[in-house]
Amino acid sequence: MATEPLAKIENLIAKFGEKVVLDGVNLSIFPREILTIIGGSGSGKTTLLKHLMGLERPYRGTVEVFGKDWWEMEEAEKENTQHSIGVLFQNGALLGSKTVGVNVAIPLEQHTKLPEPVVERVVRLKLHQVGLEEAIEKMPSELSGGMRKRAALARALVLDPPLILCDEPSAGLDPVTSQQLDSLLLNLRDNLGLTIVIVTHEIASIMRVADRIAYLEKGEIIFDGTLEEALTTDIKSVREFFEVGIVDDSAKNRN
Repeated sequence: MATEPLAKIENLIAKFGEKVVLDGVNLSIFPREILTIIGGSGSGKTTLLKHLMGLERPYRGTVEVFGKDWWEMEEAEKENTQHSIGVLFQNGALLGSKTVGVNVAIPLEQHTKLPEPVVERVVRLKLHQVGLEEAIEKMPSELSGGMRKRAALARALVLDPPLILCDEPSAGLDPVTSQQLDSLLLNLRDNLGLTIVIVTHEIASIMRVADRIAYLEKGEIIFDGTLEEALTTDIKSVREFFEVGIVDDSAKNRN
């Protein structure tokens, strides 16, 4: 693993009114790793993701991506940096009135001046990378849940970002489809050299893909380490998260 992080959060405090959501968070994200951010509901996972995306200004502390603080950039540089981060939203966020191909092309049409034939070739390439090239003319309503997630992932990849942020990518998927999506993320990391950050609560998915795990509790990172370390830690809430989740997963699979 490279020693220089792709993104770095230092002493991050996030407040909404008087409510402290993140309280002194420190976290580094390294090239070509899959980092999973986990924790209970209301622990600050989504807020942390928004700060990584440059959508929220820290109350205190810094958030650096690609070596630069989000909030010290000029507006044009900030916009260019945002194009270097792909985002896979929880619900996919596809436009229902547009075909899959048009959905995937949106970032290219908004942020580049590529001619239409080149845009189409890039869209087909990205759909091919996620195993969905045959769906280019289909509407989102014609796709299964897993296919919609892959179409949204193709859109997140279309500007060739080195960093991908995923918010609950397996939410709403059956175990087989979830496993297929995890395999795709692993292949993309290995073949394209991507760095991937995943906010999730899906234990099976965490155990398949995580190189490193950061556990948030009440706005603080109380654990940062490997899966093996998470499974054997003496931090009670982290250990219980996995113990309860493994039992729940086993029960779901039996049903």
